[in-house]
Amino acid sequence: MTTSEIETAMSSSNLMLILHNLLWVVFHTAISIGVMLCVLVAMAYLTLAERKVMGSIQRRRGPNAIGIYGRLTPVADGLKLLRKENLVPASSNPWLFQLAPVITFALALVGWTTMPVSYGMVLADIPMGLRFRFAVGSLGVYGIILAGWSSNSKYAFLGALRSTAQMVSYEVSIGFVRVSVFLCSGTMNLSNLIRHQEEGWYVTALFPMVRRFFISALAETNRHPFDLPEDESVLVAGYNVEYSGIGFALFFLGEYTNIILISGTITCLFLGGWLSVLPTQIPVIGDFIMSMPWFLEIGLPGFIWFSRKVVFFLLLFIWARAAYPRYRYDQLIRLGWKVFLPISRSWVRRVSGVLRGFDGLP
Repeated sequence: MTTSEIETAMSSSNLMLILHNLLWVVFHTAISIGVMLCVLVAMAYLTLAERKVMGSIQRRRGPNAIGIYGRLTPVADGLKLLRKENLVPASSNPWLFQLAPVITFALALVGWTTMPVSYGMVLADIPMGLRFRFAVGSLGVYGIILAGWSSNSKYAFLGALRSTAQMVSYEVSIGFVRVSVFLCSGTMNLSNLIRHQEEGWYVTALFPMVRRFFISALAETNRHPFDLPEDESVLVAGYNVEYSGIGFALFFLGEYTNIILISGTITCLFLGGWLSVLPTQIPVIGDFIMSMPWFLEIGLPGFIWFSRKVVFFLLLFIWARAAYPRYRYDQLIRLGWKVFLPISRSWVRRVSGVLRGFDGLP
């Protein structure tokens, strides 16, 4: 081949490589935008579902004025917050004040990058997906502490300190639960962890850890009955007391996105993720089983099963808010350090001992 032919071949191969990389970037950007839109829509209608379910528990109607049965209420709430003026206190640090809600909301979305909603449906199927998920979740405290400090308000700063202490306290217990799951599966890749549960979900063997994980998740997301950082009777509104408009909306979006994210995490760790609730093979006895409506649900896509399990935990979040009174702050800290931490450590030793005794360590 002549020199000109070689140069032409090299230029064409470089062009194909550039086009391939460009298409890869466009494809993953489109998927990321799609995931973000799905999460935002789910978050918006989670607020409506929460108000409807709490209204039913408290024997009242809930929102029903905007749209059919109030179904356009989240849209109206979003438009209202976008139209409100974004006030910045004169004595605050304006740059950090406006950066804090962006950090909180962005970290809530980043956590979804390693969440497998079905077989092969994950943005980044990295080997350390579980560690990445909780590392990103633990960074959320920075948005809250920045919001409290930059507001230059005593109420906001006290709410931020409470939230920091609370999230750090219960992050330790969640970490030991994570270790127990890792001992059973031998992997931190969420997709592989779900595949290890094809023969049996971890909720059966680790049910006490599931309960502690869920209660710790309530405290981690500042949800009732552990919503001390937002205690209206003591701190007016907590760390976001000085925010309005889009800043308050971003904190609101981040909180509810984290609730959906932690529900998805519990589903992946203990309920088999996208795996079907029913066995894939059911013996047919005459026409009885075939005539049952749930038999037809075996072939549903994985993301449908994943969504149903997530909705179950979301209903538990709402039920906890409607059923239990708010803890005192000393009760909250005592529960995290003196109750959950020793029990979680003992369960890690117990799980490792049982696996070693029966030669079940991966």
